[in-house]
Amino acid sequence: MQATIRKMVTFDGVGLHSGQGASVSILPQAINVGIWFRRTDLDDAQMIPARYNLVPESRLCTRLVAEDGTEVSTIEHIMAALVGCGIHNALVEVNGPELPILDGSAAPFVRGILDAGIQRQTAPIHAFEVLKPVRVEDGDAWAELEPAPGLEMDYTISFVDEAIGYQRRIEKLANGKFVRELCDSRTFCRRADVDMMQEAGLALGGTYENAVVVDGDEVLSPGGFRHADEAVRHKMLDALGDLALAGAPILGRYIGVRSGHMLTNKLLRALFATPGAVRLVECSPEQAARLPGVGVKTGDLAEVA
Repeated sequence: MQATIRKMVTFDGVGLHSGQGASVSILPQAINVGIWFRRTDLDDAQMIPARYNLVPESRLCTRLVAEDGTEVSTIEHIMAALVGCGIHNALVEVNGPELPILDGSAAPFVRGILDAGIQRQTAPIHAFEVLKPVRVEDGDAWAELEPAPGLEMDYTISFVDEAIGYQRRIEKLANGKFVRELCDSRTFCRRADVDMMQEAGLALGGTYENAVVVDGDEVLSPGGFRHADEAVRHKMLDALGDLALAGAPILGRYIGVRSGHMLTNKLLRALFATPGAVRLVECSPEQAARLPGVGVKTGDLAEVA
């Protein structure tokens, strides 16, 4: 069955790139509505559906831009939290152009959703079933979706900084696995990249507390990594949030090698543009049981955050 949040929940913080204060709320919605965003700081601003075809070129984060130019950015963590908790219908209200970064992971959003409660709805879940492999490339980076009975991920990253280096992780994202294994993994970056972005007026809200900053073999953020492979876990978190912009859960295996926000978005565009590559199905009980968020409970989050 579909699900929404039981009651409104609000989060306050600063935007990673703008450095401005931001407040975001998640509100319940009726069946078959999907996920929408609304800017509360603008009069008569157009509501924005969480859809891949509204994402413009943007490598540092994921942005949505409506037809009237209304935009909202850095949505990937809240989208990952929603799909990872099995929420299908919700309205996300934000009082500015960027969502708060909080601690750099999806865990605060997950905790808020679970504390507010999940309301099951009397409507079947529909999902996109991948029928044949689709792949996109960008230099030595690539991403692919191929058939699988549920949502699975195989992600590889490789950085010259020894603090990150080569990491690979494979997960079947069912039965609360996102909440237990991925949701508390934070945004990471190189110190040189932070300096360059801030000189360009970006990442103004970035601190050592809401991102893991590395410099060669050194981790500059207090406490270091939460997991030895936190970097690749966070890339999987981002990918889950970006894949959620398909508009329904995906039944398929995502393979990413050095991929990022834009490559995942290009993959969704290629998937839906390729004849016979995907179909919308009403989930059987067996398929629904394999979706992220099924059976999630607050205790799952307590294990990691």
